[in-house]
Amino acid sequence: MTQCEYVLFAVGMVAFGYCALVYSTQIYFQSQNAQSVPADETTLLKAAIGTSSRSEAIPSARRESEPIGKLEIPRIHLSSVFAEGVTSRVLRVAIGHVPGAALPGQPGNVALVAHRDTFFRRLGELQPGDEIRLAISGAEYTYHVTFTEIVSPRETWVLQPATGEILTLVTCYPFHYVGAAPKRFVVRARRQK
Repeated sequence: MTQCEYVLFAVGMVAFGYCALVYSTQIYFQSQNAQSVPADETTLLKAAIGTSSRSEAIPSARRESEPIGKLEIPRIHLSSVFAEGVTSRVLRVAIGHVPGAALPGQPGNVALVAHRDTFFRRLGELQPGDEIRLAISGAEYTYHVTFTEIVSPRETWVLQPATGEILTLVTCYPFHYVGAAPKRFVVRARRQK
């Protein structure tokens, strides 16, 4: 092998090692924190029945990267823990809950973000009417997609407070783009009671 081949091999191994580390960290975080979130509908229903007041099901202020609950989207086979914060540290291992946004069960806009090449890679497949479930503190909340839209990063209206119980999922767009994506893909859903 020439010196150039050795350098390219070393660069490839470092890139592979980095990807393996990031992926294993994500898997570890998800598996460790999925245990604290009810995993199936039977458990969720039993826990919800046992909750004496609505305020018990809604946690107060959280620390960054603290797990909040679980997001499930059956259509795209997504089941993942979401945590407080939208820093790169949080988004490496979980879906991020925008600080200050409503939490499931509260009126307002529950805003969740994730990278387009991790948890939200199939978000573009969602259609109006698709079901999204959020499980938090023993209660489950069901939302149905009302619309999807592609917006510029400057269009912050998608994260603004809203009336009713709204869920907003945001990721970068286009999904298959090298580098920093120029747009955002937004999924808006409304809670079904």
